[in-house]
Amino acid sequence: MTLLELTDVTASYGPVRVLEGVSLTVPDGGAVGILGANGAGKTTTLRAISGTVRTAGRITFDGRDIRGLRPDRVAALGIAHVPEGRGTLAQLTVLDNLRVGAYLRKDRKAVAADLDYCLTLFPQLKKRLTSNGAALSGGEQQMLAVARAFMARPRLLLLDEASLGLAPSTAKTVYDAIGRLRRESGIAMVVVEQNANLAFTLVDTATVLETGRNVLTGPASELKGLDEIRRAYLGG
Repeated sequence: MTLLELTDVTASYGPVRVLEGVSLTVPDGGAVGILGANGAGKTTTLRAISGTVRTAGRITFDGRDIRGLRPDRVAALGIAHVPEGRGTLAQLTVLDNLRVGAYLRKDRKAVAADLDYCLTLFPQLKKRLTSNGAALSGGEQQMLAVARAFMARPRLLLLDEASLGLAPSTAKTVYDAIGRLRRESGIAMVVVEQNANLAFTLVDTATVLETGRNVLTGPASELKGLDEIRRAYLGG
């Protein structure tokens, strides 16, 4: 079953067009990677989905056309966005950041259970529950951003550069936890990532963007074997 579909999507910032007809399909429970150089349109694709940039074309989620919806309405439908830069609420504690993630939910027992699950997924956060977001390390802030998004219990998680600025060992820890989250929760994901080695541990398929257009799409297992992918994104 298709959960998310983008068809010939364009997006602009003022007069500058960044996406030039991007198409993308995400199955329910699937994970799709978006690769590309800086400026290729990766982040803008996620913003197009979450409703934070002006778009044309067609964007459907669970069969519903969501193009043009306000970001809060998109979030309420079950799409959570972990932006580049993490979006930590710096003056709130870790616990309050997690509670903010669940602000639309009314199922208090399930919220409490999900909070416990997040602290199992990211045990480092359990040690920092009373710390303000501003006091966390970059890795801890990334863990918090992912956990806060999960607290909304979305059907689709948009991840933008989850390894950015992290030491390799910390990035691997974060991605291992995201992989576990996917396996155990069944959440679908769209993953933007400069580190293709990490992305390929998580996604089933991937698309490569160049100047706002899809230039290559296929199963992750096939793409990572291509010479041009190895040279550009895998350090081969």
